[in-house]
Amino acid sequence: MFPARFRIAAAAALSLLACAPATAGNNEDKTDVLGTWSFQTRPYRDGECLMTGTMNLSPHPDKGKYTCELTAVEVCSLWGRSVVRQSCQASRFGNQVSIRSQIEEMLESKVEGLIYMPDNFTLTIESADRMFGALVSAVTAPAEFRRANDGVS
Repeated sequence: MFPARFRIAAAAALSLLACAPATAGNNEDKTDVLGTWSFQTRPYRDGECLMTGTMNLSPHPDKGKYTCELTAVEVCSLWGRSVVRQSCQASRFGNQVSIRSQIEEMLESKVEGLIYMPDNFTLTIESADRMFGALVSAVTAPAEFRRANDGVS
């Protein structure tokens, strides 16, 4: 068979491989939610409205919490387009993310005196670049968040 020194060397190499992390070469945390996301709801209000937008999640001093900012663009055939800048706080519980918003500024509104409710979301992290869940505001609608791609200009 093999001389003893080869068996010892092979055993040492195998033990080093066993200690190596399974994700060697892949330092990306699949559940890291920091950064910029784009989102879109499914149509709601009998198909009359749709919301799209962007959200940026930043670190917060408290574990499991994030500071965020989002801009929502709601287009409704009933009353036109609204663009709303909102600040938000996000909390994470395992693979669940809860976003609670506060309106900072109505950037655009077609209807005078329109009452716009803050856009809150309840999401499940599905991968490093996708979260899925629901808009929970004046209405409820399925919502998908995708990690924004930082292009080179």
